[in-house]
Amino acid sequence: MAEDERQIRALAESLRNESINSQRSLYSQQNITRTPDIILSEDIIAGAMLYGRMSNVRRFFCLFVTFDLLLTFLMWLICTMIAGESLASAFTNQVVHYHIKTSLFDIVMTAICRFIVLLLFYALLHLNHWIIAALTTATTCAFLMAKVFLFDWSRCSQPVFQVLLILTSFVLPWVEVWYFDIRVLPQETKATRWFRNVAESEREPLLRRFTSESRQYTNVEPTGGFFTPIDSPDYSDHEDKYPTNTRPSSSKGLSKRNETPPKSVQKLTSEMIEDYKRRANALVQNCHTLLQSQDWQIQNILTNGDIIFYINNFKSLGKILKIVGIIEAPANILMNKLFDEIEILPTWNKLVTESRKLQYIDENTDVVYQATNAQGGGIIGARDFVILRHRIHYGNYYINSGTSVPFPSLPSRSNVVRGENNLSCWAAERLPNEENKCRFTWIVNTNLKGWIPQKVVDKSMSTALVDFMSYIRTYMDDTQRSTA
Repeated sequence: MAEDERQIRALAESLRNESINSQRSLYSQQNITRTPDIILSEDIIAGAMLYGRMSNVRRFFCLFVTFDLLLTFLMWLICTMIAGESLASAFTNQVVHYHIKTSLFDIVMTAICRFIVLLLFYALLHLNHWIIAALTTATTCAFLMAKVFLFDWSRCSQPVFQVLLILTSFVLPWVEVWYFDIRVLPQETKATRWFRNVAESEREPLLRRFTSESRQYTNVEPTGGFFTPIDSPDYSDHEDKYPTNTRPSSSKGLSKRNETPPKSVQKLTSEMIEDYKRRANALVQNCHTLLQSQDWQIQNILTNGDIIFYINNFKSLGKILKIVGIIEAPANILMNKLFDEIEILPTWNKLVTESRKLQYIDENTDVVYQATNAQGGGIIGARDFVILRHRIHYGNYYINSGTSVPFPSLPSRSNVVRGENNLSCWAAERLPNEENKCRFTWIVNTNLKGWIPQKVVDKSMSTALVDFMSYIRTYMDDTQRSTA
């Protein structure tokens, strides 16, 4: 009987793994066609030609061509000095009275011609074809093979450096044509296609749904929701050894027996808690200031009525984005769900793959961990965030604010980049005479770390804002239908 049970368990585990693998395979295929949302691979970065500038990989090619010329000229000088000639006599004998049997300066001239032609077509004219590099390489090799037969080697007592000069001039052109064909063209093509996909991307629909409970806000003094990060090394799907807080959410608040963090999370000291509360207080003030600010400028008006705004250099934070739209849900219920049900966020918000409560501070303040996996077949790498959250009823707004904080007992993963969420705010405002509707706002400013073009960051963040509004509307509609 026990043997039968073990066989059944093994079969069930095998079926489960096959199902998960098939779903991951399908998800990866879908991600390849979906617009990536944040960090780029090195190939995309190296091949990017932003604002008409030369790509990094093409610039390296041009530098290598320059190195080819300088190395060839240096070796010619060494050959001349070893032969006992002065620079003036060498110039007279090998340049003014040039003869192919006695002079090696023609090899330098070949490098000069190759340098001029390659930089003309690939640096100035920005040609995207290998034909010129192939022609210069073929011409150089043909000349060098003829040079080997025509040069008078008997005049050289120790022709080691002369041989090295010819061999170097033979190898370098092949390296140039190989590098241009294998690295420059493919990376620039990949980058061009990626940026075109970014510009033409469309949003994906929400796939998963579920139900949940809500609770009332506590009206407290201002002290800071959080940013749901998007976005860069591949993120593994296996479970990490990071701690998970198993304390369930409750409509009645948090019980004292659940306030202790998991064993693997170091309990915060009183000094850290006070520091977090001070940060939360300053964060809420900033969020409320941004909500009331008249300096926002319209970036895009969507067909469903949502509006994306931006503001620059608020307290030296750079560009901050905001999206505003109407959601059919009471303001307090909506914001309570977003705060209390943080651990089930990935089931409906496809921007997030992992969300855990790390540390309880008080009923309206905590520290959470969030992570995202790679997007676009690995072009967009994984990010994770440790975020201090605080909620409050502030004036006309129910606010969930958040910011990244240090958390010593939770080091960065080796395969994920730790992002920094400078400021984020989910806010819901009651509408006059509309109890079941609210005006929802998401404000976000984040530093994804790593080298990412600002244009790509702005596009990715705008896509995330639009996607999230779709997800939250679908989630609230499903929740209300299930409780009706």
